[in-house]
Amino acid sequence: MLADYPLFLAAIAIALLLICIIHFKIHAFVSLVMVSALTAIFGGIPSSDLVPTLLSGFASTLASVALLVGLGAMIGKLLEVTGGAQVLADSLINRFGQKRAPFALGLASLLFGFPIFFDAGLVVMLPVILSVAARFGGSVLLYALPAAGAFAAMHGFVPPHPGPVVAGDLLGADIGLLLIWGTLIALPSWYFGSYVFAKRYGTKIALGIPALFSSTAHSSTAHNQEDLPSLAKVLGILLLPLVLIFLNTGLSTYLIVQNIETPDAWLSILITLGQTPIALLITLLVSMFIFIPKLGKQQVQTLCDDALAPICAIILVTGAGGMFGGVLRATGIGDALSQILSDTGMPIIVAAFVIAASLRVAQGSATVSLTTTAAIIAPMITSSTGLSSSDLCFIVIAIAGGATILSHFNDSGFWLVSRLFEMDEKTTLRTWTPMVTLIGMLAFTMASLLSLVF
Repeated sequence: MLADYPLFLAAIAIALLLICIIHFKIHAFVSLVMVSALTAIFGGIPSSDLVPTLLSGFASTLASVALLVGLGAMIGKLLEVTGGAQVLADSLINRFGQKRAPFALGLASLLFGFPIFFDAGLVVMLPVILSVAARFGGSVLLYALPAAGAFAAMHGFVPPHPGPVVAGDLLGADIGLLLIWGTLIALPSWYFGSYVFAKRYGTKIALGIPALFSSTAHSSTAHNQEDLPSLAKVLGILLLPLVLIFLNTGLSTYLIVQNIETPDAWLSILITLGQTPIALLITLLVSMFIFIPKLGKQQVQTLCDDALAPICAIILVTGAGGMFGGVLRATGIGDALSQILSDTGMPIIVAAFVIAASLRVAQGSATVSLTTTAAIIAPMITSSTGLSSSDLCFIVIAIAGGATILSHFNDSGFWLVSRLFEMDEKTTLRTWTPMVTLIGMLAFTMASLLSLVF
């Protein structure tokens, strides 16, 4: 009977998902698989097609996500252990000076945040942030918020991070173009939403050096100066995948403009090298080649293994989110929701933001919010006409903006920031929560305005 009322079934499915995650504290992966199976059963999918339907959405998501997330994690781990973050931050601080030290830390975090995830990046940069705060004085928030905001912006809007990659894949967005638009929107969102916010409000709340500094100060100077990689090497590793992906996008655009259907061999090779998984693979191989003489083959292999272990949960949750999306499409729930939203006259990009924001506030996980919203919105994309490649990217960014705002008690990032900098919950709500909300709102606003032009 529920199959005849797809929106009612969707409401029950989402409510059940939130209850499982929030109230019963069931892991998001288990909750998504269970709710997906129940939704498929009550949605009228035959028992013989139940498992294939579940596996189809799961496998298709993992096919595009696992490579990007895994390769990005290994690159980030090698840079972390060899002191790449320390080199980058120290060089920028020396260049920008004391007054712009918060900007330098934020810029370093933006660059380092390309291959490394939010939580890992913040932990890696923590010794540098606290060292700078102790060196120059003032509230730790003045230095911590720009760095934390930079990692949040990169993690939310820029591939190869799992959220934008999964959402882009579900909506059929070009990952290379999404990288360009995501970066262009993430930078001003961070500057005004995090750096300017920290300069204005970070000094109003006095926060001293946390006791954790005594244990992290050593790690910030653990590398001998002669053992650290050069700034050129660090920047080269971080910029290599960007250059390759930009090359792919530029050449693909050139072929379209010139109406070339069959490019010559060299163009085909260059375009292939710029595809995101290949670009990250090349970057990883270059990183290994650079650091093997210093670390040794065995340690490099061990570091790559260590990098993959923490991302298992991320990959499984995103895959399960894709499974849930596949079930929504198979049961016709997405089509029914698409019709309802179309009847209200709400633009797709606004609907995407509203749904993502609602899920974010309700269950906390930005990745789950991104994946679930993209799955719900996907049928609307399919049934709409006139959407350009850039429009698809803007919709992904709008979803990411909604999934970024209003971090609070049910968000692991909230507690990570709170505990790393030894802030109480009230202070975290007064600083971290409005900052990420401002970042998400700015990104959504820019994406919406750009969608009117491009």
